[in-house]
Amino acid sequence: MPQIPEKIHELTVGQLSARSGAAPSALHFYEAKGLITSRRTSGNQRRYSRDTLRRVAFVRAAQRVGIPLATIGHALAELPEGRTPNRDDWARLSKAWRSELDERIRQLGRLRDHLTDCISCGCLSLDACVLSNPDDVFGDRMSGSRLLGERRSAQEQRSPGVCGA
Repeated sequence: MPQIPEKIHELTVGQLSARSGAAPSALHFYEAKGLITSRRTSGNQRRYSRDTLRRVAFVRAAQRVGIPLATIGHALAELPEGRTPNRDDWARLSKAWRSELDERIRQLGRLRDHLTDCISCGCLSLDACVLSNPDDVFGDRMSGSRLLGERRSAQEQRSPGVCGA
């Protein structure tokens, strides 16, 4: 990893990319989403403060554990004066995000457990199919075979002669 001398207080997008491991396009995206900021030089080049490295590390760590960028952005916006997150901030936020992640893990476990049922069914159209009709939400309105018929007729209208199943 390239070292940047301590006397340099601002980084170019290339330096920030090299140090953070994030592609320049990702850095531009983070900036567009308000997750990081830069200033523009007289030649209209971006310059990032050194503490942006920690902010990018925070964003990437949160993304790796599945936190959506919008949630990360809200968390960063709550920091006083746009401060860079520190260890205490991460501890507080990760504790708050834990229940959300636990619920996603439970949902994925249910999907995994029902995948075998779906494979044995094969059609994804039964009124009790746990993937296409979880908890039989369509049971009061119509049967699963009608759902399949609606899918087929919609697809046939788009591309006649092609089977929608």
